[in-house]
Amino acid sequence: MSNWLIYGIGFLAQLLFSGRLIVQWILSEKSKRVVTPSLFWKLSLLASFLLFVYGHLRDDFAIMLGQALTYYIYIRNLQLQGEWRKSPKAMQWFLLIFPLFIVIYAYNNGEYDLNKLFKNEDIPFWLLLLGIVSQVLFTLRFVYQWMYSERTKTSQLPVGFWRMSVLGASLILTYAIFRKDPVLFVGHIAGLIIYVRNIFIWKKQLHANS
Repeated sequence: MSNWLIYGIGFLAQLLFSGRLIVQWILSEKSKRVVTPSLFWKLSLLASFLLFVYGHLRDDFAIMLGQALTYYIYIRNLQLQGEWRKSPKAMQWFLLIFPLFIVIYAYNNGEYDLNKLFKNEDIPFWLLLLGIVSQVLFTLRFVYQWMYSERTKTSQLPVGFWRMSVLGASLILTYAIFRKDPVLFVGHIAGLIIYVRNIFIWKKQLHANS
């Protein structure tokens, strides 16, 4: 597959990730409080699907790991909002098994093994480690958001989510610079601005309610 097509998939995924943040940010500015529209999770799931494919095509374990960890949290939030059951059953099953299918199929067909994933000649081990740590920290924001939402039985984006987003995005930007990955860099530099803005919106909301 040509590099142009691979990068095209990656940039489309990042465009969708940025789109979800722009939608959420505009609605939050309009409401004067941090809101969580269902479109945020729908765009998240589609973007995660594409970025997982991008990571697979680039043999980038850090990207695949990050998407695999958040993919099902996006689905769970759609379930909490009652949106998941509105989609066709066939689509539900396809989305549920897709990441597992890709990993199992590729592994069984020898497309990659642990040595290839962890000893990619294009990614020094220290850089791969930075990428994995960055993705795990970035992913923990959704684990935190998921636990918060399960506790409240509503799909919300609490302020802790945005603070963890700032930290994770900053580390991923560092990884992207060393990796020379324009897809990660463009996606996260745009997101970092919105993460910070949501923290300010939350502070204004807090002062208005006090």
